[in-house]
Amino acid sequence: MPRGRKIAIGAVSVCGVLTLLVAGAFAYSQNARAASNPDSSQIIYTANPPSKFAFAKAPAAFPTPSECVASIGLACYTPQEIRTAYNVPSKYNGAGQTIVIVDAYGSPTVQSDLHTFDQAFGLPDPTLNIIYPMGKPAYNPNQHHSETGWAEETSLDVQWSHAIAPAATIDLVIAPNNYGNALNVAEQYAVSHHLGNVMSMSFGAPEGSIAGGGNNLQLQQAHAIYQQAQAEGMTVFASSGDSGASQGYTYANAGFPASDPLVTSVGGTNLFMSDSGQYQSETVWNDGDPSLCPFGCAYGPFGATGGAPSQVFATPAFQQGVNGMSMRTTSDVSYNASVYTSVLVYLGFLGSKNNGFYFFGGTSEGAPQWAAITTLANQAAAEAGHGPVGYLNPKLYAIAQNATEYAADFHDVTVGNNAFNGPGFDAKAGYDLPTGLGSPNVANLIATLAG
Repeated sequence: MPRGRKIAIGAVSVCGVLTLLVAGAFAYSQNARAASNPDSSQIIYTANPPSKFAFAKAPAAFPTPSECVASIGLACYTPQEIRTAYNVPSKYNGAGQTIVIVDAYGSPTVQSDLHTFDQAFGLPDPTLNIIYPMGKPAYNPNQHHSETGWAEETSLDVQWSHAIAPAATIDLVIAPNNYGNALNVAEQYAVSHHLGNVMSMSFGAPEGSIAGGGNNLQLQQAHAIYQQAQAEGMTVFASSGDSGASQGYTYANAGFPASDPLVTSVGGTNLFMSDSGQYQSETVWNDGDPSLCPFGCAYGPFGATGGAPSQVFATPAFQQGVNGMSMRTTSDVSYNASVYTSVLVYLGFLGSKNNGFYFFGGTSEGAPQWAAITTLANQAAAEAGHGPVGYLNPKLYAIAQNATEYAADFHDVTVGNNAFNGPGFDAKAGYDLPTGLGSPNVANLIATLAG
């Protein structure tokens, strides 16, 4: 289940603060051994954010969204423009908080790429801790074809969680491969060591690909990790997928871990804004529908948001009476995800001819930014003498039951569908599967969650 798309621009050098922790195989040695010997019961997760090259290095001034559309055929959003559109308040920056990001393989240039990104957009370099619970893997994209996609995912996750919460510490926890056992080890390490109060996972696997479904041992182990996270007051996010409701199958097919009721699933939109960053509108991200693919769809379809009923998890209490189904449905919330309304990410591991800034999309853009938003809410809660917001889903759906709060805290996305090479679902007023409850009005949502 791919999780994003990119495009490139020019390069700038940067130095972040890096703490490298090589923890070695810890308590989950049985999982660790199995992770290097995959079999048919393994969950194989994917992360390959959609993207397109933008600039070899940062220009003196980045073009406005309308200038990008006129010259390139897609919009290009900077951190400040995204912050303005979603009303991210400057009074909160994530100070004293930690965002946990889990990925596989990692990126060989994640630190210097973040520094380049920060210099280009005037952001401070954060504390970035890179943790390898099973040892540091050697980056060799020729050996493992998925390593480049995961490195791109890592860059997207780190740079854009930082863009929303620039003073927060980032703990990047890296699994040595993309098998379920290895990523379970990474997630368990993050939760057992309570590295932070928010964890983002921009990867997934279609439930239809998971051998045994709900009886799969790795799925059950992951669910137990999320139960522990809930008990410890940690909020967990995952992206809902980039291949529509069917995820490449002939039937509607949710992705895991986004389908777990203890995880907040983030769907995708096309976000439209003015050149000053003022919010204008959103539609469901679905490049396969000509009426939804923006600006003439010059590059063809990159993907479409996930959002479908689970085959494993029954409707949780927070969705009863909301989704009209007997099974848990994704998405819960949404965020900008289209490459045609892209964000900028710097990549420095592709070689001198290909390094630079890329236009990225995918629902993996939204999961780390929602994690950062929750980090801001945790900062506000701490300043008010409260604990972290913790398990988020019941609180989000409770907001939707209050018409006044819902209108203030969310942009309700009502246009579009996520039928992409298969069946899909329509957006509508209130909750829907492609976009969940909608995208955030961050300042208002923080006030509600931290109050």
